[in-house]
Amino acid sequence: MRHEPVPNAWSALCLGGVAPASYESAGKRRPSGTRHGSQWLRRALIESARSAARTKASYYSAQYARIARRRGANKAAVAVANSMLFTIWHLLSTGAFYDDPGVDYFLRRHDPAVEAKRLARRIEALGFDVSLIERAA
Repeated sequence: MRHEPVPNAWSALCLGGVAPASYESAGKRRPSGTRHGSQWLRRALIESARSAARTKASYYSAQYARIARRRGANKAAVAVANSMLFTIWHLLSTGAFYDDPGVDYFLRRHDPAVEAKRLARRIEALGFDVSLIERAA
């Protein structure tokens, strides 16, 4: 049996059974779980995702914790499996080495000035006056 290379990351996610599926009827879009794919690869990916979620100080554990807080453990495991398969496809197709972004990846993405403005707008929406004065470091 000859296997053709997977042309893009989306195809890899679909083959792995961790790509999001959609259900649309009458112009309304509803979530419908994931696409059908290799059940063995899907199970291995989700088991790997749950294992990665238990590791200390890794990007995948931070991603799992962040998603599990608001969506639940099972959806978080599928989301991490999706990210892992995307990373695996990218590393195999480009020949690059994996560099873990770290557990603080999501915290580093936020600009403190933008975050302060966002929080000030939320407080003003509650009916309070807010003035932002930057402290000397």
